[in-house]
Amino acid sequence: MLCWGNARDGQLGIGAERNPAFEPRNCRVFSGRGLKEVACGGQHTLFLLHDGSVYTCGSNSCGQLGHNRDGTSPELVGALDTQKITMVSCGRTHSMAINEQGQVFTWGAGEGGQLGLGTTEAVVRIPRLVKRLCDHSISQVMCGNQHCIALSRDGQLFTWGQNTNGQLGLGKGEPSKLTPHPLKSLAGIPLAQISAGGDHSFALSLSGAVFGWGKNRAGQLGLNDRQDRAVPCHIKFLRSQKVVYISCGDEHTAALTKDGGLFTFGDGSRGQLGHGASNNELLPRRVLELMGTEVSQIACGRHHTLALVPSSSVVYAFGCNSHGQLGTGTLGDSRSPLPVKSAFLTGNLQRRGEDQICFQPAMFALSCSDIVIQLSSTACWNASFLDQSDDAHFRTNPKIPGIDLNSVRMLFQVLSTPAFSGLLEQVINFESLLIPQLPRSPPDVEAMRIFLILSEYPALQDSNNYIRLTIPLAMAILRLDTNPSKVLDNWWCFMDDSFFTRMVDMYKSIVVFMLTGGKTIMVPIFYENYFLATLRLLEKLHKVNLKANHVEYSRFYIPDITSLVDIQGDYLKWFLRKAEIQKDSASVNLCAFPFILNAQAKTTMLQTDAELQMQMAVSGANLHNVFMLLTLEPHLARNPYLVLHVRRDHLVSDTLRELTMYSDVDLKKPLKVIFDGEEAVDAGGVTKEFFLLLLKELLDPVYGMFTHYNESNLLWFSDKCFVEQNWFHLIGIVCGLAIYNATVVDLHFPLALYKKLLNVSPSLEDFKELSPTEARSLQQLLDYEGGDIEETFLLNFAITRENYGMTETKELVPGGEDITVDKNNRKEFVEAYLRYVFSDSVSEQYSAFSSGFLKVCGGEILSLFQPSELMAMVVGNNNYNWEEMEKNAVYKGEYSATHPTVRFFWEVFHEFSLEKKKQFLLFLTGSDRIPIHGMESLRIVIQSTTAEEDYLPVAHTCYNLLDMPRYQTKEILQRRLTQAVEQYEGFSLV
Repeated sequence: MLCWGNARDGQLGIGAERNPAFEPRNCRVFSGRGLKEVACGGQHTLFLLHDGSVYTCGSNSCGQLGHNRDGTSPELVGALDTQKITMVSCGRTHSMAINEQGQVFTWGAGEGGQLGLGTTEAVVRIPRLVKRLCDHSISQVMCGNQHCIALSRDGQLFTWGQNTNGQLGLGKGEPSKLTPHPLKSLAGIPLAQISAGGDHSFALSLSGAVFGWGKNRAGQLGLNDRQDRAVPCHIKFLRSQKVVYISCGDEHTAALTKDGGLFTFGDGSRGQLGHGASNNELLPRRVLELMGTEVSQIACGRHHTLALVPSSSVVYAFGCNSHGQLGTGTLGDSRSPLPVKSAFLTGNLQRRGEDQICFQPAMFALSCSDIVIQLSSTACWNASFLDQSDDAHFRTNPKIPGIDLNSVRMLFQVLSTPAFSGLLEQVINFESLLIPQLPRSPPDVEAMRIFLILSEYPALQDSNNYIRLTIPLAMAILRLDTNPSKVLDNWWCFMDDSFFTRMVDMYKSIVVFMLTGGKTIMVPIFYENYFLATLRLLEKLHKVNLKANHVEYSRFYIPDITSLVDIQGDYLKWFLRKAEIQKDSASVNLCAFPFILNAQAKTTMLQTDAELQMQMAVSGANLHNVFMLLTLEPHLARNPYLVLHVRRDHLVSDTLRELTMYSDVDLKKPLKVIFDGEEAVDAGGVTKEFFLLLLKELLDPVYGMFTHYNESNLLWFSDKCFVEQNWFHLIGIVCGLAIYNATVVDLHFPLALYKKLLNVSPSLEDFKELSPTEARSLQQLLDYEGGDIEETFLLNFAITRENYGMTETKELVPGGEDITVDKNNRKEFVEAYLRYVFSDSVSEQYSAFSSGFLKVCGGEILSLFQPSELMAMVVGNNNYNWEEMEKNAVYKGEYSATHPTVRFFWEVFHEFSLEKKKQFLLFLTGSDRIPIHGMESLRIVIQSTTAEEDYLPVAHTCYNLLDMPRYQTKEILQRRLTQAVEQYEGFSLV
């Protein structure tokens, strides 16, 4: 052991000599005895041996030596002889030690409460147990001048003693504390080290986050000001520096980084910062003279600093040298690092002393080996599974959690084996207590890792643990304040798809659990809260997925809901609550969480909304009519239906005429269509045919309203047409009426149309659907890696279009012809191109269409749909399952599934080509597409008639009913059915 500096009170342990040691002296007192650690106080020193015994020397004015013998040479602290001590620390005039059980002993000056014994005794000469900490296993202790810090093995931080400058970190206005108090503001952060200066304190996390508090008049907290702090503050400047050790002097601080860099800040009046000047530094500043060397250890005295460079076996010292504490062999302060005069040095520098310095062989490292402590501690969970690859955990930030989830999964996989079944049950019990205590506002992002770690716990997916683990975890996540909640969202965005999928599937399963068995085992108020928390957690995941695209939106669907919940009733409650007609806030409405509802469930909701609106419109008309009768003005009566009288050969003009006669309110009434000269009563079938024929005529290319893209066989609004805008308005109304009246129509529009209706901007992928070749060219432009885009593509911000044989140039932006497309603006070019195709060139046409559509079918209900769901609801789908149609068929009269004629029918039908089958569907139902609910919702009825074999089958599209004579042979049935299907046109009664 080497020592130097002030020896006036015997603190160097070299005997009765009182003169300062200006150069390192060899102290042979403990030669061969295994010296483990040395701690230096104001004028006294503690020595810890590997056998756990403690020796002290130096001043004993306040009993800080723990014995009554002469302090000129190290003497055994007999009161600790029965303890195996593992760590020691010194304040200015007090001392502290930890035994292997994690118990804390203190002695010396206690007037400021720094002994933690609950008293202010000026002198305590015999070490005493700090009883307030007996329930905690302490791993680290540090002493300031008159305050102390202790870190427990489960990551809790305790402070006590003088608090005149906020050095306890307990908050503004808190008095000094005579006993240890938990520092809750750092709860959950995986702390690696604590350090105490004169009247300031520091804590360092495993991933390099540095927190300081207390006195700051010289800038020793590194916060770029001189204001004291009563609570821990994050020193953001050091966050990215990979700090691994902190040492504090009286009013200055030093930080060591993993790559061997040294930063100092605070009081520089004696040169203790090593920057070649005596200025104070309010921000951490690197010691430039030590750059190029790798510092491995640092230590601060009261006004001086030391740094060890192992590559050259040199200790550098700088700062106050009034008592030779720099060990350079001379007096006089040094503002720059100077080598300590010494032979080859090994061991560890002691962390802090007054005017002397020593070495210690090992620095205590925080251990979480005790599995029980590990399981019950948020901080220990957050300290585990750090991503060590390329020091990734040092880059922990709001976008990077810094943990290795594969390690998490491996641990839980091992715990799930039969050999650890007992331990697994312990884990479950501990987590059920830990999860409800997770904080709303974690002090740092490192304290949030537990939300990711626990999400990987397989036991959460066990329905037996839903109530005590999985749902409480959701509640803890939802309790997070705004900023930490955003951090978790960011982390979820960067998680792998498998993690995200498990989270979604797990909470979907809980929804089903709550809808099935959950109600029977829970008190109603808890049931509602737990159910709502589950849905809100899924909602949070859904919002993240909108940004991250981890899974298809359909992954959130819970198909079982349609069979477990009365969607119509649930929607009605939701509607009444939104309208503030019903104040039942206790019940959970699934309609408020539309992302879990599939297209079929949403269609049921929309149809329910339509029926509700129709009923309100009919009721309003009937009420008006009653009033008119009472006032003897029956000629002012209103029809409760929206009735359209049209001629087949003037379908478009008649429909325009009829619709202009009605108000917006009338459009909400049930639709009835009457074809001039036809006797059919509209029970649904006439309406279906009306939509089919009207849209077929409106979309006819002869009008030039739409551009037909041959490659995709899709339509888009034409930027050049000669019809009035009200025609587009009419098409919008017709599409809205089709949805409103639960009728499938065949529209060849791309998904982009439905995106625009839902205020979602079309993308390049949508353009690929509409015009594949053109879109591929744009994609090639975006993907091109060469530097010669201008010469290769020869593009500017203008495009050419054919217009009745003439070529026109359209600028995509003002002055676009003069702007060349290059590597820097190609993305803007593609965006402008898409904006022109989907919006700018057809803004008037689309605006007229959308206003008509939304006039009928607008409102909040529409916002519940995804674009693809809305598209499927308008045009149906072509997911044909002909076997399902046969399976669901109903038979009347003499017919049954085994009747010979019925067998002939299905044999003939299944032999039809796909086009012929679609023609039959059109003949029977009025549409060649199937409803969004699928084939199971398309129930056809086949009824026997007394007609002779010469008659054709007759379809009643109102009821999906087929009247079919009893054909005796398959050949006759095939001829008659084919003839009926191919000749289908018009609608009349049999």
